[in-house]
Amino acid sequence: MPRIRIAIVSPFIDKRHGTERRIAEWITRLPPEYEIHIYSQRVEDVDLTRMKWHRIPALPGPHILNFLWWLAANHIWRWWDARVRGLRPDLVYTAGTNCWDADLISVHIVFAEFVRMSAHELRFRGSPLRFWPRLLHRWLYYRLIIFLERRMYTNPNTGLILIAKKTADDLKRHYGIEGPFPIVYIGLDQKIFNRELRLRNRPEVRRQLGIAEHTFALVMVGNDWKKKGLVASIEALAQLKDLSLVLVVAGKDDSAPYQSRIRELGLEGKVKFCPSRADVQWYYGAADVYLGPSLEDTFAQPPAEAMACGLPVITTATNGTAEIMTDGVDGLILQDPNDVAGLAARIRWLYEHPDQRESMAAQAAVTASAYTWDRNGVEMRAIFANALDRRRGRGGSTSAPVESR
Repeated sequence: MPRIRIAIVSPFIDKRHGTERRIAEWITRLPPEYEIHIYSQRVEDVDLTRMKWHRIPALPGPHILNFLWWLAANHIWRWWDARVRGLRPDLVYTAGTNCWDADLISVHIVFAEFVRMSAHELRFRGSPLRFWPRLLHRWLYYRLIIFLERRMYTNPNTGLILIAKKTADDLKRHYGIEGPFPIVYIGLDQKIFNRELRLRNRPEVRRQLGIAEHTFALVMVGNDWKKKGLVASIEALAQLKDLSLVLVVAGKDDSAPYQSRIRELGLEGKVKFCPSRADVQWYYGAADVYLGPSLEDTFAQPPAEAMACGLPVITTATNGTAEIMTDGVDGLILQDPNDVAGLAARIRWLYEHPDQRESMAAQAAVTASAYTWDRNGVEMRAIFANALDRRRGRGGSTSAPVESR
């Protein structure tokens, strides 16, 4: 059987970032008859023995300049390989707005919706002058990505892969695109994220974090804490001062903007800010409940990981993770991410009902067990095979949709 040549286009690939982790896991599960060529500036955590990495150098300087360079360079590299070296791909896959000629694009975020949700943060009026260069850079970069989204995502010859149903609403709202689209929910490594390991780590993790055994621990993991719902979480804690609670927040963000509010509310000692760790499951060992009331998330990975670890999760309907949950069965879903009273009520209910909390935790692990990287691999193989069939049906054209829109 002739080998099928696949071009994977991504600025970088590793297993420490959400989108890039999915790419790494997906491509390693493609069938052996696929000849995989990776066009990237950096590749880590991937076995390259059966793949060819075509390294594209990065350009130092502002992110937007490197992105523009990357956008042009990956096309040049692939054009050269196709025309000069005879490495013409049968299929081109990318995540997001990385190339004009992709046959398949997995959409992990719709930037137009992200900008709509955070428009107030991009205003120059009222911002100190020293922040203007950063604001200008972000504004230009976001406008560029939205421009590319509109042209790449609406290409009728490009198939879109979603990681949550809610993304379909964003695509329709901003670009008028309608499905059906294939949806590939996130995979989880059950060897790392499981109840047994969490319980085994619990005493040592809580000891290192200085959390007493009787203290009820809420955990929030990830970056962009504002989007993760930290503001509402802190306000909710202020309504629960009669309970023995602590909130552990782990990530790379700056805690300074939140410290003053914590002091104003008299919550000193109730919130612990911790650094990001590669072994993120370590923090789940401290938790009684995972707290993830996202303002907006296509599909936040930590809540699903926490479920796999046998933790009840509180999240919001604005987080795609809610799509794999059943409210009141394997977690609690808050409809409005700004409903502080509702968030506090759900935390209190879990605190005061240990038997129901334990039942919910057990069911959360069962739900999460269905979502594995191997399952993703099966789904992606079918999507790639479908795209190849459609391309052949078009007489070998450079791209083909996975689903009609």
